[in-house]
Amino acid sequence: MYALNRQGLEYLFTIWTCFMLYKEYDNIASMRLRYLASQHRRVDQFTVVVRNVPHASGKSVSDSVDRFFQTNHPEHYLCHQAVYDAKKFAKLVRQRERLQNWLDYYQLKFERHPEKRPTSKRGFLGLWGVRVDSIDYYKQQIKNLDRRMALEREKVIKDPESILPVAFVSFNSRWGAAVCAQTQQSKNPTLWLTNWAPEPRDVYWNNLAIPFVSLTVRKLVISLSVFALVFFYMIPIAFVQSLANLEGLERVAPFLRPVIELNFIKSFLQGFLPGLALKIFLYILPTVLVIMSKIEGHIAMSMLERKAAAKYYYFMLVNVFLGSIITGTAFEQLHSFLHQSATEIPRTIGVSIPMKATFFITYIMVDGWAGIAAEILRLKSLVIYHLKNMFLVKTERDRERAMDPGSVDYPETLPTLQLYFLLGIVYAVVTPILLPFILVFFALAYLVYRHQIINVYNQQYESVAAFWPHVHSRIIASLLISQLLLMGLLSTKEAANSTPLLVILPILTLAFHKYCKSRFEPAFRKYPLEEAMAKDIAERAAEPNLNLKAYLADAYLHPIFQSFVVEEEQVIQVRVDKHQSHHVSPSGSGSELSSPSPPHHVSISQHQVEHNYEQNYEHSYEHNYEHNYDYQYEAEHRNYYSYHYEGQP
Repeated sequence: MYALNRQGLEYLFTIWTCFMLYKEYDNIASMRLRYLASQHRRVDQFTVVVRNVPHASGKSVSDSVDRFFQTNHPEHYLCHQAVYDAKKFAKLVRQRERLQNWLDYYQLKFERHPEKRPTSKRGFLGLWGVRVDSIDYYKQQIKNLDRRMALEREKVIKDPESILPVAFVSFNSRWGAAVCAQTQQSKNPTLWLTNWAPEPRDVYWNNLAIPFVSLTVRKLVISLSVFALVFFYMIPIAFVQSLANLEGLERVAPFLRPVIELNFIKSFLQGFLPGLALKIFLYILPTVLVIMSKIEGHIAMSMLERKAAAKYYYFMLVNVFLGSIITGTAFEQLHSFLHQSATEIPRTIGVSIPMKATFFITYIMVDGWAGIAAEILRLKSLVIYHLKNMFLVKTERDRERAMDPGSVDYPETLPTLQLYFLLGIVYAVVTPILLPFILVFFALAYLVYRHQIINVYNQQYESVAAFWPHVHSRIIASLLISQLLLMGLLSTKEAANSTPLLVILPILTLAFHKYCKSRFEPAFRKYPLEEAMAKDIAERAAEPNLNLKAYLADAYLHPIFQSFVVEEEQVIQVRVDKHQSHHVSPSGSGSELSSPSPPHHVSISQHQVEHNYEQNYEHSYEHNYEHNYDYQYEAEHRNYYSYHYEGQP
């Protein structure tokens, strides 16, 4: 009777979960298509990123791209933006941003105390050297650096060797871009690799020029590294979790028995320490996994964070869930567990699951409930802000950066939510007493994260629900794990004869997952040509005189470079923004939040730059506002490439 009740509950719970997953997948896919079909024009709908451009003797990369697409896409190719290697220029940009910040600081200091001009020593950290007028000194340093930057920029632009084998290619229709992005361009599948260009805010510039062979090697190395990371993290977690078994600890270290028997130490070791220590071990892991995902070579921040979130989920599944069960309740049987057959593993883990309910309840309260409270209070951000304000903030620009709330930490937040969902599914049938704690967590998490996303965090990019297929796969994996572990548990309760009734359930779950992937996932991977053509026809009817080339000209302009033109004399174009968030990169649409319009550019001759630059800053301090130049963007993003606009005449 016990087995039949548990199996019936598992069937009902699986059917209900699959039904809700289907409805949610259908709803999210429909919302994604409606968003893409909306009247808002997006630059990434017309643009394809092309990598592994082959080297042609006597031709630059830019010429090769232009010739290839005029030949193979003559009716739809519009223009392209070549990518330049500008590491040295980026270094000058960072240096200029630091000098400008010091100039702002001394200007403000002089405004507050006009009776005395600020001075400083020119030596190391201002500790020794000739004392100079700080404002005049930094103005002169910026002038000299501007000259060097102009020369370096001209050198980069005129050097064909500085052009990287990658380009952003734009088309005169969404249909043309969809055909190019979703087809093979060359008989050699490793050349002319095309993908949809991420929206400008979503581009991870540093990985654009990684060769195809290098990408394969990187992914292999990172996969092995992730496996090793998961394996070696088991050692400290196994030790910490085994502390909850005081009898085993006393046998290993009998000299600690007098200390362990103290009520305070005993309650601390059994109740609080395992969950706290596990959280500390996991604290630094997301940062490590993000770095590993960057090394893999992904060109979009959204893809990079999805891959980091997947790695973190695998880690938490093995180390937090399975590791806590195995090392916490079967520590003495670990040797036999490692040497038993694969068919016995679900039985061993299934037996351990009910005995670990108390630990996971504690973990939910320590990590889950407390984590939600910390999220809404943002104590960590508050402490960091005050530390920065005390030691680093010199200007209002510094203060704005210190107050920046950032964006949602998807690589850590999503796997954490998925782990709690896994706990809820596994224990819903085995030990339902854990469910109220899970329900309280998700209720609080919904309210808090909804508030934070709407009112606190900045939107770093718009991925149009690209995370959902991964979330769906994790939920399906949770269902499969719960079914296998229930089979293992029932096989130990003299109910082995009824266990085969559960065998069909994982098969049906996998069939449901495969159906959802074939039914809905293409909407998240490709852009239907039917939708693209319909959108193009509607847009041409509504705006017959649209200048698409001008609209796309600066869409993927890198922050470290100002737009420029080369005529009879070099022209420098300076962008002036007032209090613009450094999270928003130039894009092509002013009609929607996800793609802000291209910056307005004011062209001035090179010989006028220095004079106008001084006038601008004097005027800004007189009227209590500041001019933020494009140079500061690179210091924020630490990227090293830029773009030059090319196209058909």
